[in-house]
Amino acid sequence: MMYQVYTKKGGSDLTKTQVGEFSDLEEALDFAEKAIEGKPDLKYIVESTSGHFNSYGELLVEVIAESD
Repeated sequence: MMYQVYTKKGGSDLTKTQVGEFSDLEEALDFAEKAIEGKPDLKYIVESTSGHFNSYGELLVEVIAESD
């Protein structure tokens, strides 16, 4: 299982940027917290993937954690 860490500004999905990829969930969550530290306009999202795809060829992901 792999974990991707993204940041985004406010509620806009257009600003979603991948900032890291980890094989350990705790490491991903620590990195996510540090990535937005001192930046009140940023939020983080941690997603997991097992490498499987749907019938449209899109990677299947699950949101594990998201900041408020």
